[in-house]
Amino acid sequence: MPRKQAKPRSDAASCVSDPQAIRPVRLIGEQALSRASGAPLVAGNKVRLLEDADGNFPVWLAAIRAAKRLVYLENYIFEEDEVGVAFAEALSERARAGVKVRVIRDWMGTLRGASAAFWRRLAATGVEVRCFNPPHLGSPFGWLSRDHRKMIAVDAEVAFVTGLCISSRWHGDPARGVPPWRDTGIEIRGPAVADVENAFAQLWETMGAPVVEGELSAIDSLPQMGDVALRVLAGTPSMAGLFRMDQLIAALARRSLWLTDAYFVGVTPYVQALRAAAQDGVDVRLLVPNATDLPLIRSLSRAGYRPLLEAGVRIFEWNGSMLHAKTAVVDGRFCRVGSSNLNLASFLGNYELDVAIEDDGVARQMEEMYLRDLQGTTEIKLAKNRVIRLAGLTPPGEPVRRARFGAGARSRRRGSRGAAAGAISVASAVGAAVTNHRVLGPAEAKILLSSGIALMLLAVLATLWPRAVAVPIAVLALWVGVALVWRSSRLALERRSQAQPPALAGPPHSE
Repeated sequence: MPRKQAKPRSDAASCVSDPQAIRPVRLIGEQALSRASGAPLVAGNKVRLLEDADGNFPVWLAAIRAAKRLVYLENYIFEEDEVGVAFAEALSERARAGVKVRVIRDWMGTLRGASAAFWRRLAATGVEVRCFNPPHLGSPFGWLSRDHRKMIAVDAEVAFVTGLCISSRWHGDPARGVPPWRDTGIEIRGPAVADVENAFAQLWETMGAPVVEGELSAIDSLPQMGDVALRVLAGTPSMAGLFRMDQLIAALARRSLWLTDAYFVGVTPYVQALRAAAQDGVDVRLLVPNATDLPLIRSLSRAGYRPLLEAGVRIFEWNGSMLHAKTAVVDGRFCRVGSSNLNLASFLGNYELDVAIEDDGVARQMEEMYLRDLQGTTEIKLAKNRVIRLAGLTPPGEPVRRARFGAGARSRRRGSRGAAAGAISVASAVGAAVTNHRVLGPAEAKILLSSGIALMLLAVLATLWPRAVAVPIAVLALWVGVALVWRSSRLALERRSQAQPPALAGPPHSE
């Protein structure tokens, strides 16, 4: 099917051309972004883009080793390998020197990467470690919500918000010819560091006692370090701040909207926002991995290509070992870097941390980085016979790479997992097939086949051995029931303690 011609921009957009008219429009846009994201715009910052492991890890370690008062570190994956041990040693040395060091690790993300002894040794040196959302009687489906953030804050002077985890796999495997993973982070200096600290402290408090009073920096107490304005987007489950902001950004884009995402799974409202932008003449591009550590997510991602391609969105697949970055750059003026993927798990299920930057200079750097990345990709296109084919985009002098879906090496090691996104998207595909409420793509055939076979086997099992199905369901129902009663009792106790008046002081001593 031939690509539809892009419609011209609306008159309302094209008429905003003189500076006097542009200023109020920008003010309205800034207000809308603040309300949609729940994050105010903070001016006076200095920002530096950091690429890949070699551009991030040494800078992080240097900042930690120079800490004099405080280190906050939060990461989804923290592995007991060469990189993880280096960070553990740096954190331990600072803790022994009297620096307050706090670490948040995700239970699922660190489940297999580091031993319990590793965490005990770290805690023994004075590092305070809290584990987010381990299995709990009161939360049967708690695994769906993860702490997917990646951040470091040091001494209220510098903060890092990134897509990289603390693991040697980001270095690749030179001995086997596996190149480093492609990823992006940023360094922040200035008042916005206080917002990064606060994001950490809010999650820290959900797992125990809050940080000591006076430990956090007030945003107006930090000196201005530059002229970059940005928002710190501290995503929490069910709040959908980034989801609302990204849809608004797609609506406001006038020239270009370039996205990079590691685990893209199209959500209908966001896909429609991208389609509308492309049909209105905006240059919309999506860069995703080809080789990936989560093949299921790749299948789900490809299932959503067709409606985007038909609207004029250009899609590129990375030819390297793994593309793990989560970034956006819009109109050469706005950009985003952080931990959030464009899927339901990040939009609604996880704790995430991103930074949205409104600065022409940083956005230009992001555009240059994006164009460099495109040199190592393969573009996805629709052929006239509606069969998706690939056209190569390779560095000069190299042969054009042509491939079919399913080609490309798969990483043998797991990266930043998208289990919740996969589960939700499988349910979406099955639901669409049953209710016929949307068109299914060819890439969803395997998902439907495996789901159909699984359901048929379950039906046979229930017919031949009813107890084999009834007992697990009964156990799950009992677990959920106990969890609800337990939660109810906890809330009732909290209500009574809040309603109880404070104890009166005794009479003063007579002299």
